[in-house]
Amino acid sequence: METNAKISITARDVEIDLDGAASEIEERLIHLRQDDTWGIMLDRLREARTAAMKAAVEAAEKSGLPERGSAFRTLIETCSLSRKPDQVLGAIHYLREVESVMDSPPRVINQLFEDANIESPGNLSLYLNRLRERKFLTIPDGKEDKNRFALLTELGRTHLDKRSNS
Repeated sequence: METNAKISITARDVEIDLDGAASEIEERLIHLRQDDTWGIMLDRLREARTAAMKAAVEAAEKSGLPERGSAFRTLIETCSLSRKPDQVLGAIHYLREVESVMDSPPRVINQLFEDANIESPGNLSLYLNRLRERKFLTIPDGKEDKNRFALLTELGRTHLDKRSNS
């Protein structure tokens, strides 16, 4: 015995309202995908998401929250991270702990430096590999030994703490 299901989605001028047995709904969804209705619906949802993100950023700026560049620069200055390896370690810390970004390819880290008006590290892999050799960073299991997933170790955190206290 098949149970009834209902799917109802409205995005601006596109409306999908399906009701019936699960197999019937699945068949209708296949047809919707074929005639571009589904694609149009996804486009509308992406547009709504983009507008919501833009509104959130504007609201944060109006409320006086610091933008990421100045927040990262403050971290660098407060912790007296003048050496580039320490700044890269600080960037990884900032991305993981402040912004909750767990996948940070080189372009993300370099953009953080640019946003803060700090000279970017250049050969980022060199810095990340040296920080890993010093046991300041580790790559979680299952991440194929990719630097973009690097996390601070306790030793790395201790190093940053010592820099901020000196």
